[in-house]
Amino acid sequence: MSSSDIFIGEIIGTAVLILLGGGVVAAVVLKRSKAQNAGWLAITFGWGFAVMTAVYMTGTLSGAHLNPAVTLGIAIKDGDWGNVPVYFAGQLLGAMIGASLVWIAYYGQFHAHLTDPEIIAAPPHEEGLVDQKAAPKAGPVLGIFSTGPEIRNVAQNLATEIIGTVVLVLAVLTMGLNDSGKGLGTLGALIVAFVVVSIGLSLGGPTGYAINPARDLGPRIVHALLPLPNKGGSDWGYAWIPVVGPLIGGAIAAGIYKLAFV
Repeated sequence: MSSSDIFIGEIIGTAVLILLGGGVVAAVVLKRSKAQNAGWLAITFGWGFAVMTAVYMTGTLSGAHLNPAVTLGIAIKDGDWGNVPVYFAGQLLGAMIGASLVWIAYYGQFHAHLTDPEIIAAPPHEEGLVDQKAAPKAGPVLGIFSTGPEIRNVAQNLATEIIGTVVLVLAVLTMGLNDSGKGLGTLGALIVAFVVVSIGLSLGGPTGYAINPARDLGPRIVHALLPLPNKGGSDWGYAWIPVVGPLIGGAIAAGIYKLAFV
Protein backbone atom coordinates (compact mmCIF):
# COMPACT_ATOMS: atom_id res chain seq x y z
CA MET A 1 0.00 0.00 0.00
CA SER A 2 1.31 3.43 -0.93
CA SER A 3 1.11 6.39 1.42
CA SER A 4 -1.44 8.04 -0.86
CA ASP A 5 -3.63 4.90 -0.84
CA ILE A 6 -3.44 4.81 2.94
CA PHE A 7 -4.28 8.50 3.30
CA ILE A 8 -7.22 8.39 0.88
CA GLY A 9 -8.52 5.08 2.25
CA GLU A 10 -8.44 6.29 5.84
CA ILE A 11 -10.19 9.54 4.93
CA ILE A 12 -12.98 7.70 3.12
CA GLY A 13 -13.32 4.91 5.67
CA THR A 14 -13.29 7.13 8.74
CA ALA A 15 -15.70 9.57 7.10
CA VAL A 16 -18.15 6.73 6.43
CA LEU A 17 -17.66 5.42 9.97
CA ILE A 18 -18.55 8.79 11.51
CA LEU A 19 -21.32 9.52 9.01
CA LEU A 20 -23.15 6.30 9.88
CA GLY A 21 -22.17 6.19 13.57
CA GLY A 22 -22.86 9.84 14.30
CA GLY A 23 -25.89 9.58 12.05
CA VAL A 24 -27.56 6.94 14.21
CA VAL A 25 -27.03 9.08 17.31
CA ALA A 26 -28.55 12.08 15.52
CA ALA A 27 -31.48 9.93 14.42
CA VAL A 28 -32.17 8.83 17.98
CA VAL A 29 -31.62 12.18 19.67
CA LEU A 30 -32.92 14.96 17.47
CA LYS A 31 -36.48 16.24 17.36
CA ARG A 32 -38.41 15.69 14.12
CA SER A 33 -36.39 12.54 13.41
CA LYS A 34 -38.37 9.40 12.56
CA ALA A 35 -36.05 7.37 14.82
CA GLN A 36 -36.21 9.69 17.84
CA ASN A 37 -36.02 7.82 21.15
CA ALA A 38 -35.13 4.50 19.47
CA GLY A 39 -32.69 3.97 22.33
CA TRP A 40 -29.22 2.74 23.20
CA LEU A 41 -29.63 -0.58 21.40
CA ALA A 42 -30.14 1.23 18.11
CA ILE A 43 -27.04 3.34 18.75
CA THR A 44 -24.78 0.38 19.56
CA PHE A 45 -25.89 -1.65 16.54
CA GLY A 46 -25.71 1.44 14.34
CA TRP A 47 -22.08 1.97 15.30
CA GLY A 48 -21.31 -1.72 14.74
CA PHE A 49 -22.77 -1.64 11.24
CA ALA A 50 -20.90 1.62 10.60
CA VAL A 51 -17.61 -0.13 11.41
CA MET A 52 -18.48 -3.08 9.17
CA THR A 53 -19.47 -0.87 6.23
CA ALA A 54 -16.38 1.33 6.47
CA VAL A 55 -13.98 -1.61 6.79
CA TYR A 56 -15.44 -3.52 3.85
CA MET A 57 -15.37 -0.34 1.78
CA THR A 58 -11.72 0.59 2.34
CA GLY A 59 -9.98 -2.55 3.60
CA THR A 60 -8.21 -3.23 0.31
CA LEU A 61 -7.15 0.41 -0.03
CA SER A 62 -5.62 1.21 3.35
CA GLY A 63 -6.20 -1.80 5.58
CA ALA A 64 -9.08 0.11 7.18
CA HIS A 65 -7.54 0.94 10.54
CA LEU A 66 -9.96 3.91 10.93
CA ASN A 67 -8.72 4.37 14.49
CA PRO A 68 -5.38 5.70 15.79
CA ALA A 69 -5.50 3.13 18.61
CA VAL A 70 -5.64 0.32 16.05
CA THR A 71 -2.82 1.91 14.05
CA LEU A 72 -0.73 2.22 17.20
CA GLY A 73 -1.40 -1.39 18.18
CA ILE A 74 -0.40 -2.71 14.75
CA ALA A 75 2.72 -0.50 14.72
CA ILE A 76 3.83 -1.83 18.11
CA LYS A 77 3.11 -5.40 17.00
CA ASP A 78 5.14 -5.09 13.79
CA GLY A 79 7.70 -2.46 14.80
CA ASP A 80 6.84 -0.56 11.61
CA TRP A 81 6.16 3.13 12.25
CA GLY A 82 6.70 4.51 8.74
CA ASN A 83 3.08 5.22 7.82
CA VAL A 84 1.69 5.96 11.29
CA PRO A 85 1.52 9.76 10.73
CA VAL A 86 -0.26 9.18 7.40
CA TYR A 87 -2.84 6.95 9.07
CA PHE A 88 -3.39 9.44 11.90
CA ALA A 89 -3.82 12.38 9.52
CA GLY A 90 -6.27 10.53 7.28
CA GLN A 91 -8.31 9.34 10.24
CA LEU A 92 -8.63 12.78 11.81
CA LEU A 93 -9.54 14.47 8.53
CA GLY A 94 -12.00 11.70 7.65
CA ALA A 95 -13.67 12.00 11.06
CA MET A 96 -14.14 15.74 10.56
CA ILE A 97 -15.62 15.18 7.11
CA GLY A 98 -17.99 12.52 8.43
CA ALA A 99 -19.20 14.75 11.26
CA SER A 100 -19.83 17.57 8.79
CA LEU A 101 -21.90 15.21 6.62
CA VAL A 102 -24.03 14.27 9.64
CA TRP A 103 -24.76 17.97 10.16
CA ILE A 104 -25.72 18.37 6.49
CA ALA A 105 -27.96 15.28 6.50
CA TYR A 106 -29.75 16.39 9.69
CA TYR A 107 -29.59 20.14 9.12
CA GLY A 108 -33.31 20.74 9.64
CA GLN A 109 -33.44 18.46 12.69
CA PHE A 110 -30.48 20.24 14.30
CA HIS A 111 -32.22 23.58 13.80
CA ALA A 112 -35.56 22.28 15.11
CA HIS A 113 -33.92 20.71 18.14
CA LEU A 114 -31.71 23.64 19.09
CA THR A 115 -34.43 26.26 18.66
CA ASP A 116 -37.04 24.33 20.63
CA PRO A 117 -38.01 26.40 23.72
CA GLU A 118 -37.77 23.34 25.98
CA ILE A 119 -34.21 22.60 24.83
CA ILE A 120 -33.16 26.22 25.21
CA ALA A 121 -34.68 26.52 28.69
CA ALA A 122 -33.49 23.21 30.14
CA PRO A 123 -31.60 20.90 27.82
CA PRO A 124 -32.69 17.38 28.79
CA HIS A 125 -30.57 14.29 29.17
CA GLU A 126 -31.52 12.00 26.32
CA GLU A 127 -30.07 8.91 24.69
CA GLY A 128 -26.76 9.76 23.09
CA LEU A 129 -26.38 13.18 24.70
CA VAL A 130 -23.61 14.11 27.08
CA ASP A 131 -24.96 14.38 30.63
CA GLN A 132 -24.74 18.09 31.33
CA LYS A 133 -24.68 17.59 35.09
CA ALA A 134 -21.53 15.53 34.65
CA ALA A 135 -20.21 17.76 31.88
CA PRO A 136 -21.59 21.25 32.50
CA LYS A 137 -19.68 22.76 29.56
CA ALA A 138 -21.24 20.33 27.09
CA GLY A 139 -23.85 21.60 24.66
CA PRO A 140 -27.18 19.81 24.11
CA VAL A 141 -26.11 18.08 20.87
CA LEU A 142 -22.43 17.49 21.66
CA GLY A 143 -23.15 13.78 22.20
CA ILE A 144 -23.97 13.44 18.50
CA PHE A 145 -20.42 14.50 17.70
CA SER A 146 -18.33 13.20 20.58
CA THR A 147 -18.48 11.43 23.93
CA GLY A 148 -18.79 12.44 27.55
CA PRO A 149 -19.14 10.86 30.99
CA GLU A 150 -22.30 10.09 32.91
CA ILE A 151 -20.28 10.52 36.12
CA ARG A 152 -17.29 12.84 35.85
CA ASN A 153 -14.44 10.96 37.50
CA VAL A 154 -11.16 11.33 35.64
CA ALA A 155 -9.61 8.06 36.83
CA GLN A 156 -12.74 6.03 36.13
CA ASN A 157 -13.43 7.70 32.78
CA LEU A 158 -9.85 7.14 31.64
CA ALA A 159 -9.87 3.53 32.86
CA THR A 160 -13.16 2.82 31.06
CA GLU A 161 -11.75 4.06 27.75
CA ILE A 162 -8.53 2.09 28.26
CA ILE A 163 -10.39 -1.14 29.06
CA GLY A 164 -12.78 -0.83 26.13
CA THR A 165 -9.95 -0.11 23.72
CA VAL A 166 -7.86 -3.03 24.98
CA VAL A 167 -10.77 -5.32 24.12
CA LEU A 168 -11.17 -3.76 20.68
CA VAL A 169 -7.51 -3.71 19.66
CA LEU A 170 -6.78 -7.16 21.08
CA ALA A 171 -9.73 -8.49 19.07
CA VAL A 172 -8.31 -6.83 15.95
CA LEU A 173 -4.83 -8.25 16.51
CA THR A 174 -5.99 -11.78 17.31
CA MET A 175 -8.98 -12.21 14.99
CA GLY A 176 -9.36 -9.26 12.65
CA LEU A 177 -6.21 -8.87 10.55
CA ASN A 178 -5.77 -9.82 6.90
CA ASP A 179 -3.06 -12.15 5.64
CA SER A 180 -0.44 -9.41 5.53
CA GLY A 181 -1.18 -8.42 9.13
CA LYS A 182 -1.29 -4.75 8.11
CA GLY A 183 -5.04 -4.17 8.23
CA LEU A 184 -8.45 -5.74 8.69
CA GLY A 185 -9.51 -8.71 6.60
CA THR A 186 -12.86 -9.70 5.14
CA LEU A 187 -13.89 -11.93 8.02
CA GLY A 188 -12.19 -9.59 10.46
CA ALA A 189 -14.51 -6.76 9.48
CA LEU A 190 -17.54 -8.75 10.60
CA ILE A 191 -15.87 -9.93 13.80
CA VAL A 192 -14.71 -6.45 14.77
CA ALA A 193 -18.15 -4.99 14.03
CA PHE A 194 -19.75 -7.35 16.53
CA VAL A 195 -16.97 -6.65 19.04
CA VAL A 196 -17.81 -2.93 18.77
CA VAL A 197 -21.49 -3.72 19.41
CA SER A 198 -20.48 -5.81 22.43
CA ILE A 199 -18.27 -3.05 23.82
CA GLY A 200 -21.08 -0.55 23.38
CA LEU A 201 -23.61 -2.73 25.17
CA SER A 202 -21.30 -3.83 27.98
CA LEU A 203 -18.87 -0.93 28.49
CA GLY A 204 -20.50 2.04 26.79
CA GLY A 205 -22.59 3.22 29.72
CA PRO A 206 -20.02 5.23 31.69
CA THR A 207 -18.44 7.34 28.91
CA GLY A 208 -20.17 6.55 25.61
CA TYR A 209 -17.25 4.34 24.45
CA ALA A 210 -15.12 6.55 22.23
CA ILE A 211 -12.42 3.81 21.96
CA ASN A 212 -11.06 5.83 19.03
CA PRO A 213 -9.23 9.17 19.37
CA ALA A 214 -10.10 10.35 15.85
CA ARG A 215 -13.77 9.41 16.29
CA ASP A 216 -14.00 11.78 19.26
CA LEU A 217 -11.54 14.59 18.53
CA GLY A 218 -12.43 15.20 14.86
CA PRO A 219 -16.18 15.58 15.42
CA ARG A 220 -15.57 17.64 18.58
CA ILE A 221 -13.58 20.11 16.49
CA VAL A 222 -16.43 20.21 13.96
CA HIS A 223 -18.95 20.83 16.76
CA ALA A 224 -16.86 23.77 17.91
CA LEU A 225 -16.72 25.22 14.39
CA LEU A 226 -20.25 24.65 13.09
CA PRO A 227 -22.74 27.57 13.10
CA LEU A 228 -25.32 25.73 15.21
CA PRO A 229 -27.76 27.94 17.16
CA ASN A 230 -27.66 27.57 20.95
CA LYS A 231 -25.17 24.71 20.59
CA GLY A 232 -23.34 25.33 23.87
CA GLY A 233 -19.78 24.31 24.59
CA SER A 234 -17.63 21.48 23.26
CA ASP A 235 -16.36 20.38 26.71
CA TRP A 236 -12.65 20.68 25.92
CA GLY A 237 -11.81 19.95 29.54
CA TYR A 238 -12.86 16.32 28.97
CA ALA A 239 -11.56 16.02 25.40
CA TRP A 240 -8.14 14.58 26.32
CA ILE A 241 -9.62 11.46 27.94
CA PRO A 242 -11.10 9.88 24.78
CA VAL A 243 -7.79 10.60 23.03
CA VAL A 244 -5.26 9.49 25.64
CA GLY A 245 -7.32 6.58 27.02
CA PRO A 246 -7.71 4.73 23.70
CA LEU A 247 -4.04 5.28 22.80
CA ILE A 248 -2.98 3.77 26.11
CA GLY A 249 -5.45 0.92 25.55
CA GLY A 250 -4.08 0.26 22.07
CA ALA A 251 -0.52 0.11 23.39
CA ILE A 252 -1.51 -2.23 26.23
CA ALA A 253 -3.37 -4.52 23.81
CA ALA A 254 -0.29 -4.73 21.59
CA GLY A 255 1.84 -5.55 24.62
CA ILE A 256 -0.54 -8.31 25.67
CA TYR A 257 -0.52 -9.67 22.12
CA LYS A 258 3.27 -9.82 21.96
CA LEU A 259 3.53 -11.44 25.38
CA ALA A 260 0.75 -14.00 25.01
CA PHE A 261 0.22 -14.70 21.32
CA VAL A 262 3.63 -14.44 19.65
